[in-house]
Amino acid sequence: MTLSMLFTMSAFALAASISPGPVNLVCLSCGTRFPIRTGLAFVTGATLGFIALFYAVGFGLYSVLTVFPFIEILLRWLGVAFLLFMSFKLASDKGFVTEKSTHPTPGFMTGALMQWLNPKAWLASAAGIGAYTTANDPQQVVVFGLLYLPICWLSLSAWVYAGVFLRKHVENPRLLMLINRTLALLLALSCIYLLID
Repeated sequence: MTLSMLFTMSAFALAASISPGPVNLVCLSCGTRFPIRTGLAFVTGATLGFIALFYAVGFGLYSVLTVFPFIEILLRWLGVAFLLFMSFKLASDKGFVTEKSTHPTPGFMTGALMQWLNPKAWLASAAGIGAYTTANDPQQVVVFGLLYLPICWLSLSAWVYAGVFLRKHVENPRLLMLINRTLALLLALSCIYLLID
């Protein structure tokens, strides 16, 4: 595998990971609502969940979906339902930041599950596998996943830190609530995009 191929794989991974999407919006909201360790736990789960999905797609799951297209439709609807639930939780947040939250926070398992229900993650996996690997060389899939791992984690972490920055500079709970509701609306709108795409 050439250095230029590794560079283009890394560029693809960065573009796919850092571009806005449902998981990125939840990362941003974690930074505004919860202690940073909570956001990074979500990021770690989302990253490892994505890498597991990436390898599953790379080693044959995508071919199963082409044979049974109803599974893809089912995953899309489950994903939309999950994203709408996350949107509701975000919209109902009151804007107060506490070290100990009294309601469930999006943690490691939520992040991992969210990637499997995230059509953007499926698309990024399928597009990356299709563009940068060949069917007869599983080593390419492994290397691509190993490149994706730190890039995805750092990209999602950047969204958490952006949320932390917002929280530090926006002390007013009403303004934080407005930011959270705006993010919730964007998350809900992304569901509409996923349904019509």
